[in-house]
Amino acid sequence: MSRRNATGGAASTTAALFGEVLKHHREAAGLTQDALARDIPCDRSHIARVESGTRVPQDTFASRCDELLGTGGMLLRLWGKVDWYPNVEHPDWFERRVRMEAEAVVVREYQALVIPGLLQTAAYVRSLFSLHCPDAEEVEERVRARLSRQPRYLSPQGPLYIVVLDESCLRTVMGSPAVMRDQCAHLLDVAERPNIRLQVAPFADPRIDRPNTSLSLIRLPDGEELLYSESLLRGHFSTDPSDLARYNRTYDVMRADVLSARESAALIRNVMEGYEGHGQAKPPRGALDQEQLQRKQQRQLHRNRPRFPRRRPRA
Repeated sequence: MSRRNATGGAASTTAALFGEVLKHHREAAGLTQDALARDIPCDRSHIARVESGTRVPQDTFASRCDELLGTGGMLLRLWGKVDWYPNVEHPDWFERRVRMEAEAVVVREYQALVIPGLLQTAAYVRSLFSLHCPDAEEVEERVRARLSRQPRYLSPQGPLYIVVLDESCLRTVMGSPAVMRDQCAHLLDVAERPNIRLQVAPFADPRIDRPNTSLSLIRLPDGEELLYSESLLRGHFSTDPSDLARYNRTYDVMRADVLSARESAALIRNVMEGYEGHGQAKPPRGALDQEQLQRKQQRQLHRNRPRFPRRRPRA
């Protein structure tokens, strides 16, 4: 079922209202949270968090509650009118980054291995989280949380968003070739927006000085700048002037050395065609050129070998 966003100023309270309505009908049916959880089935803590307005349920959850509580589809209709995005939860260590994104006027980002969250498709996000989370419901909640960050940046009036992708982001298959094909198509689409610039750091150029990790340089409306990077378990912010000066210079030099926006679009399109044609990305252009060069050199060596007269048997 497609979900509609709520309209009007009460959107931020409708999640709590959904929880109150669910609780009312559960108690009217004489069921405890444990009993309802067994019948759905799900964890009792999930019922408790939905009723408190702090957990985002799926439409299938609302539909099942309608069946069990005899509410005639009312919960599912209410679910469809809730703007769940303001209520999704982000990891505690990531909350500050999300707040900064909501205020930023400029974000410059370098990303290695995976597509940055602000540019990911729903299928890509789902594939990414499914690798480490066996709970399908929690995966969907995380998908909604990540997608909730994107609308501000995908708007033509959104903040200036400059992204340098390492080529590994395009060639690391997430989910399936079909997911990657659609992800590449999405990158080509968003790169046409007036506030977004997308460039690729190719494998074939070893002279590019890439940062050791993915990073973001965030500028706020008051002119304050922050450096954000991630380690294995958490994110890190820095406002130290020496760190900002160092990584601003690193980013600017790297961006000057990588492919232009037009060249980057051509590379993304080439990778996308590889996913379409063979179920995997085409080999990097540099590797292909190198292979062709080696074959050419072998042919030249063969032609330049000294010739020796061949003895022919006499009749």
